[in-house]
Amino acid sequence: MASELIQPHGGELVDLMADDPAAAALKSQSRDLPSYTLGPRHLCDLELLLTGGFSPLRGFMGKADYERVCTEMRLSGGTLWPIPITLDVDAETAETARAAGQLALRDVEGVMLAVLTVSDVWQPDLADEAEKVFGGANPEHPGVNHLMRNTAPFYVGGSVQGVQLPVHYDFTELRRTPAQLRAAFEARGWNRVVAFQTRNPMHRAHVELTRRAAVEADANLLIHPVVGMTKPGDVDHYTRGRVYQHVIKRYPEDSAMLAMLPLAMRMGGPREAVWHAIIRKNHGVSHFIVGRDHAGPGADSSGTAFYGPYEAQEMLQDHTDELGVTMVPFKMMVYVPGSDSYQPVDQVDEATATLSISGTELRDRLASGDDIPEWFSYPEVVAELRRTHPQRSKQGFTVFFTGLSGSGKSTIANALMAKLLERGGRPVTLLDGDVVRTNLSSELGFSKEHRDINITRIGYVASEITKHGGIAICAPIAPYAEPRRLNREAISTNGGYVLVYVATPLEVCEERDRKGLYAKARAGIIKEFTGISDPYEVPADADIVLPTVNRTPDQSAQVIVDHLVAEGYLQ
Repeated sequence: MASELIQPHGGELVDLMADDPAAAALKSQSRDLPSYTLGPRHLCDLELLLTGGFSPLRGFMGKADYERVCTEMRLSGGTLWPIPITLDVDAETAETARAAGQLALRDVEGVMLAVLTVSDVWQPDLADEAEKVFGGANPEHPGVNHLMRNTAPFYVGGSVQGVQLPVHYDFTELRRTPAQLRAAFEARGWNRVVAFQTRNPMHRAHVELTRRAAVEADANLLIHPVVGMTKPGDVDHYTRGRVYQHVIKRYPEDSAMLAMLPLAMRMGGPREAVWHAIIRKNHGVSHFIVGRDHAGPGADSSGTAFYGPYEAQEMLQDHTDELGVTMVPFKMMVYVPGSDSYQPVDQVDEATATLSISGTELRDRLASGDDIPEWFSYPEVVAELRRTHPQRSKQGFTVFFTGLSGSGKSTIANALMAKLLERGGRPVTLLDGDVVRTNLSSELGFSKEHRDINITRIGYVASEITKHGGIAICAPIAPYAEPRRLNREAISTNGGYVLVYVATPLEVCEERDRKGLYAKARAGIIKEFTGISDPYEVPADADIVLPTVNRTPDQSAQVIVDHLVAEGYLQ
């Protein structure tokens, strides 16, 4: 009996998994093939390629598909497709893959997941890709940032044969492939399904708008959150998963279903809205909810929005007939105290009192421990959020010092540690530059590459301390802006982060130099010495700037303590 569900994009649900005999042959063959270890984005993309979530794609894009997708949002054969799906590799891997003709794709533990048969190897113009796909090259856009800072210089395209899907140990019952989700819809007799995409926790307003969308579309509801890669700083998918499991119980029985999507979002706004609709179409979805600034990253530091509020809706609407997926516009919901209900904002009289809480205000209330009212969210949802996002006075945090050798970083750091230990409440760990060099980075020199590795190691340890509720005090020189930025980004996802620039002038540092290092550097005896023969990049993003001349270490440490109290990390 023919399915009444919407047909997959391109007419066929792709399945790239090899059968058992073919998989065994690929495993045997792989011993002689060059290998490539996939990163988190690659793993998400590979999983959706193998299961048909990216139908009609049969592998990572070759150059012809890539170029036409970037310029026209279409594959080389003309099929609508808005986002490049590429495998970026280093120069050595590119050359070995080209020579061998195949590449074994492995996870970080070395498990072979698939074999790629190489069709193209090329060096893309990443700046041009950013302009065409994301509409600009502003590095504050997370998609552009990833492309320009974290993408290897070569792309390898070709068809893929799957040996094993990436392994997940969490929420296994909710991770459904397109074929499994289609089978579940058919078993329930659902042929009209409206999907809700989200990368955030759901609250009362979301439940109300999705209920209304299902009624409007005369369809059943699929809550389909992304649990792959989302925007940096988003709530982790483990917390969100527990929230969604609570929220799904708030819908009428047999009206809604919850499933998770292992997608690596690009935050590409209008193009991404079309891409999301295609992916949901492959999962059997006929209707798709799209809101204001769907899949957009918001605004940059100047307040300029990356995309217009309705560009995503307009682009998807332009392609609705071709896709066959009906867009259901997301209506902003506001709480009306007089009726104890949520209503679309455009249906509420201007004179009627309304209430709402923004995402920023919600984060502030979690950080401060302030009340989150039941009209906004459900008690069980708030409880989950507080479990993993306690108020700041109970969070771990990192104080990261940077400054020239001899600036006073270690002395101030020791004074700060003593003050924090005196207050009590959290374990305190000092990661001093010299101590770290001895115990963690003894094999490293002082080249830029080795300095970056050293700072990355310090950041990793500090991130783990912070994640587990402790206080990390880091006091390296940390001369370069980019490793400092990456550390802030990594540590901030786990708790607080305060960058302290110890702004002692170079001449004062030289006067204080008890080891004679500056004199040796000026004489050329010590090479690559920060401030003399190697640059120090003054931080533009320091949370605290400490001029230490005419200020004691105790006074400087107290400035930091006062800042931590003002920010809510200390009481």
